[in-house]
Parts: sequence; C-alpha cells; structure tokens
Amino acid sequence: MSLYAFVQNTQFSQLPKHTQSLVSTSLLDIVGILAGAKDNQTTQNIRHYAASNYPPNALSSRLLFDGRSVHPMGAAWAGGFSADSLDAHEGHFTSKGHAGATVVPALLALADAYLAQGHAVSGEEFLSAIAIAYETGLRAGVALMDTAAEYHASGAFSGLGVVCGAARLLKLSEAEFLHALGIAEYFGPRCPMMRLVDFPSMLRDAHGAGAYSGINAILLAQAGITGAPAETVQKDLIQHCWNDLGDRWEIDAQYYKPWPVCRWAQPALTAVSQLMQAHNEVHTNNVKAIRVETFHESMRLQGHFPQNADEAQYGLAFPLAALICKGQVGPAEVTGEAINDQAILDISRKISIVESTELSARFPKEILSRVTLELLDGTTLTSPITQAKGDPETAMTAEEFIAKFHLLAAVSLTDQHIQKIIKEIQSLQDKSHCATLFDLLTQPGSCT
Repeated sequence: MSLYAFVQNTQFSQLPKHTQSLVSTSLLDIVGILAGAKDNQTTQNIRHYAASNYPPNALSSRLLFDGRSVHPMGAAWAGGFSADSLDAHEGHFTSKGHAGATVVPALLALADAYLAQGHAVSGEEFLSAIAIAYETGLRAGVALMDTAAEYHASGAFSGLGVVCGAARLLKLSEAEFLHALGIAEYFGPRCPMMRLVDFPSMLRDAHGAGAYSGINAILLAQAGITGAPAETVQKDLIQHCWNDLGDRWEIDAQYYKPWPVCRWAQPALTAVSQLMQAHNEVHTNNVKAIRVETFHESMRLQGHFPQNADEAQYGLAFPLAALICKGQVGPAEVTGEAINDQAILDISRKISIVESTELSARFPKEILSRVTLELLDGTTLTSPITQAKGDPETAMTAEEFIAKFHLLAAVSLTDQHIQKIIKEIQSLQDKSHCATLFDLLTQPGSCT
C-alpha cells in the first residue's frame, strides 16, 4: 500500500480491536498529560509566546486548557511544548522516541481551526487521523534512527506524522502531500538528544518543534511551496520501515509511563514500587541507603538535587526519592516547589546510581534496573532485574490509565471536568462531531 493510500483510506473502525484501544488510550493519555502540565512554568511561558507572536487570522485555534485564540502554528508550538513539559507520554523502542506529544496537540490545533471555519470532523475521522499520525510518525522515527549517526530527539521525525494526520483531515492531493512531507523533513529540527539529557532544559524532546514543523509544512504546501522528496519515507535504504504499512501497527509496540519522568528512570521506580508494595517497612524514616544498578544511559541521568522541574524529570535519584517519600510521583512531586522539598532531598542524597555492564549490554533492546534498599532496622532488600511497568509485556490496565489521568489532571481540573473529558474520549468513535471534546479541552479549568 502506498503511503498516500494509507493516509486517505485508513479507517479507525477497521483497525484491529487492540490497536483501536491503544489509539484511544494514547489520546486519553496525552490529554491527561496536557491537563497535568496546564499551570507549570514551561506551559505558561510558551502560551505567552504563542499569544504574543502568533495572532489568529484566517486560521484560528484555541490554546489547550486556556481558550485564547492564536494561529494554528502558535497552538502547535504551545501544545507540543506543554505535552513535553510533563514527561509522562508514551514511547517506542525502535524509534527511541515518542509520537503522541507531537501529533496529538498538532492535530487538535489544526482540527480546531478547521472546525472554526465551519467544517465538520467526526469522532471516527479524528481518531483515524490520530492513528495515521502515530503510525507514520513512529515509522519515520525508525527510519531516521536507522540512517542517522546521531541520536535525535522525537521532534526531528514526528513532524512527518503530523503531516500524514493533517493530510487526512484536510484531504490534501497527493502532490501537496508529498511536498508537505519533503518540507517537514527538510525543515525538521536536528535535536541532538543526549545534549538535553546532559543539560536538561525546557527544550525536552522537541515536541513543540515537531508539531510546529508539521503544521508549517502543510500550510507551505497548500501555498504552493515545493519540497524535495522525504528520504526517511522514499529512500530505498529504509523501505523495510514502510513495506508492511497497514498490515502491522507500530503503535502496538509502544510503552506507557506510570510516572512523569524519563523513560530510563522508570525501571528503577518500578522496582522500588514493587518493593514498597511487598514490604511495609520501606518508608521514609527507615531508609539508610539505596543503590541502583542500571544501564549506562540511565546512570547518566543522576539528578539528585535538581534546580528546576526539567532536571527533576530528567533525573533518576530525585523522582525515586519522591516515590519513597510521597508514595506517588505526579506533577506535584516533580514540578514547582516540590524540587525544594527537604524530605525528598534527604532521601535523594542516600541514593547511589552505578552502571551495570550486564544491563548496559542488554540496552536498548531491554531497559532494566535493579535496586537494593538498606534499611535502618538492618534489613536489606534487593529487587530482581526489573523491566518498567507499562511495556507491552507489563501493560497498564484500563483502570491504571484512568487512575493516571486523575493523578495528572487533578492538579488543575475539577473532578467534574475530568469525568466529562474521559467520557467524551471513550465515546468519541460514535460521535458525529468533535466540537464537544474540543470545547472541554480549551476551557481554562480550575481545581478549586
């Protein structure tokens, strides 16, 4: 199947049932992350930037959980940055990246502008576009990782997924579509990921840049700007990334995060969570020392004493200490004043993180850690080598996703608002339009 045929003909209702469930779950998950990030510093800054620099004109989109109208390119910048600012979004092993934090905010922005012009978008059509964007974005990521020497952040490839989902919503011609793909790839940001790991900042995984580049490419192609062929789609060397399009679904291989911290920290948090569930004596006042054995990339996270929310979420020690100290890790534990919480910092300084050559050798095919807790009462507890919760083999349940949504969104939305969003997304396939969902997602919201 050609890529253009896949984009224009794929129907959400015809996907395998498991894949349908994952697409709906992924949409719900990203929306929960956006709600949880609503009031953090990154989101406030990027919304101000979008409102100041991208005024609405013939195209107008509402900022998520804000309501102000801006141009869709500004809304894409803001939505991608906001989703990226709370590191709880799903990911994908072979692309070593993420699609949802780019494609969901970008398509929400574009579809909102499309609705404002009087067009109709059904729930089925929007879910089809989301599925297409995820699938093509992930495959573009695999193609980039297979052909580029450097490890790129997700924004370097996810804009191509935006183009594919947007081309479906807007019914672009094949010529416009191919030019848009070429523009998105050519103007795609470089995003050297390990620099961000070593120096955490608001730039994160570049989802804002990916969302913007995808929407920008669509608008340029519609304006008649031509683009060179997209090598990550059309080059013979990477055809293995695309030749089973429509027969196998990359979204089925995604992992999901229980906690809003770097993926590489998740196995250690899973190990400690399991130890805490099995042993009541593991608590803040009974911890003497914590040793984490992990793979090299995870070891580089460290992050004992973060100076800001970005460092807290791109660290290992601090969120692990927060889990032990608070019993959970949500927005309230890794943003705002939490980074100065003395109880968390006291536990964090007791943590040592060392590389295991065995676990490094098993990365990236396996992402694993082992944790040893030495308690003040003399007990020593060691976890098995542990895989992160949320992998396809350790999948989260529907109930756990709903609990995660509540944990994230409750910092900024009322329970009534949360329940309405969940209900609308869960029934979206049967809706003749998306207007109600978009109205719910652009209300400012308040948890008071």
